[in-house]
Amino acid sequence: MIIRQAVFRQGRRTTCKLAHPWRRSLASTTQINIEGIESSLDSSLKETHSIEALLQNETSDRVPPIDNTTHTTPSSFSNAEVAESYHSIQRQHALTSRLGTTLTPHYQPHTLLTNPPPPSEISLPLLLASQSHLGHSTSLWNPANSRYIFGVRSGIHVISLDVTAAHLRRACRIVSGVAERGGLILFVGTRKGQHRCVVKAAEMARGCHLFERWTPGSITNGHQILGRCRMKVVDEFDRPVPGYENELLDRPSLKPDLVVCLNPLENWVMLHECGLHGIPTIGVIDTDANPTWVTYPIPANDDSLRCVQLIAGVLGRAGEEGQRRRGVRARKGEVTYQPVEFEVKRVEEDDVKTGGDEEAIHYAGGSQ
Repeated sequence: MIIRQAVFRQGRRTTCKLAHPWRRSLASTTQINIEGIESSLDSSLKETHSIEALLQNETSDRVPPIDNTTHTTPSSFSNAEVAESYHSIQRQHALTSRLGTTLTPHYQPHTLLTNPPPPSEISLPLLLASQSHLGHSTSLWNPANSRYIFGVRSGIHVISLDVTAAHLRRACRIVSGVAERGGLILFVGTRKGQHRCVVKAAEMARGCHLFERWTPGSITNGHQILGRCRMKVVDEFDRPVPGYENELLDRPSLKPDLVVCLNPLENWVMLHECGLHGIPTIGVIDTDANPTWVTYPIPANDDSLRCVQLIAGVLGRAGEEGQRRRGVRARKGEVTYQPVEFEVKRVEEDDVKTGGDEEAIHYAGGSQ
């Protein structure tokens, strides 16, 4: 037992003696690394200071102030030299302007909105370029459209462009006739992207437009929905006639004389109200729509924005032509519509002088 304890003590002392040299070597190595890092930092700081001093010396010169004396550059060219250079450029342009190719007239879709074609320019290539012939799948067709379908291609019905052109020309004559007789035309297109062509067509035909949701009852219950809308009396030149504000308060709301609908599927409620009140309608009928919903159908692709813009623009031009003819006849003293008759009952304050009530009838060109 005593021998075992002695061996244990001697082992501990030997281990401690062996550990001391390792500790001294590690401490010396750490001190050397710290000294190397400090020396490298000092050298980098010296380089940074030298660069800053160099930059400061380079930018020590101040920028001179801006004035008319030091910053004016005298013209190195005379007027004759400038004119000669200009004429030389013009001669070079005249010689090279005829080089290259010339673009022939090509199809520009934006002109259907900015400058729609008149009804006289309706052609099959124009309808084909606007994708008017494309219908829906054969599984979605309405059998009532069989007389408008030319054939089937890849499971899609193809609309006959001859029928489309004939029905579009008929619709143009109707719009032109209604506009010539001073009728109120309403253009309706509530799908996305149709508002611009609807507004443009209404401006040309001097009608009204609707590109938002149709309020049900606007025709059948117009005195409640449109009762507060302002009306005015105009003459044959569409000039407001004052003095009839009180008489218009008791009159019912106006109803359109013709409705042009570009998307009948979403506005079937409006078409039903027009049918109840005998208002003629014109609609773009695709292969999946019912042509009996409208009075004058136009078989065409109602999903193509180009086709809708073409039809709306052509109908707007037809209304513009009708308004022009109406203005020509008005300047000759002809009135193309039935004037509105107002019957106003007046009660005089002095019954002795008048002897009772008097009735007066006033006539004006129309009301809007």
